[in-house]
Amino acid sequence: MARNPERRTALIDAAIEVLAHEGARGLTFRAVDARAGVPVGTSSNYFASRDDLFMQAGARINSRMTPDPAVVEEALRPGPSRELVTSLMRWLVQRMADDRTGYLAMLELRLEATRRPALRVQLTQTVRAEFDAGADFYRAAGLPGDHDTFRALYLAMTGVLLEHFTLPGVLSGTALDDLVESVVTQIVPG
Repeated sequence: MARNPERRTALIDAAIEVLAHEGARGLTFRAVDARAGVPVGTSSNYFASRDDLFMQAGARINSRMTPDPAVVEEALRPGPSRELVTSLMRWLVQRMADDRTGYLAMLELRLEATRRPALRVQLTQTVRAEFDAGADFYRAAGLPGDHDTFRALYLAMTGVLLEHFTLPGVLSGTALDDLVESVVTQIVPG
């Protein structure tokens, strides 16, 4: 296997682009090479199999979507409140919108995980770890509500993001920030 970490990252980012634009069935070594602008056969020198490429793409998306801890610390300065939760959820939605390609690729990976047991195991572990970390963060920050509040907020925001990215016309007529505020108001105690 080739050992150039910058090229590996570029190939994984190209794989994420392919997933977002062509779906899981379009994710081939040839498609990744074309998207990355490298000679045919390059990606097969970096990844043992398509399954490996799926796994690496999932890990990279997770890394791209994880916020900088210093920015998180700054965001928490106002102190725990429903307004802070609203602000954090707006920030979450904006981060996902800023990496639309990554979010769509993650949706493709989730669908592909229904057909690939090894990917399902890895993705479940990754998403569960992120969920648990989010729940721990919510509790440690002293944000309003309990674990059930966090879980409902997580599920609601996941649904908002799914609609926003896949069928935005379903939610048309409501600004995304207003929708986020409405969700938080309904779920998070005042």
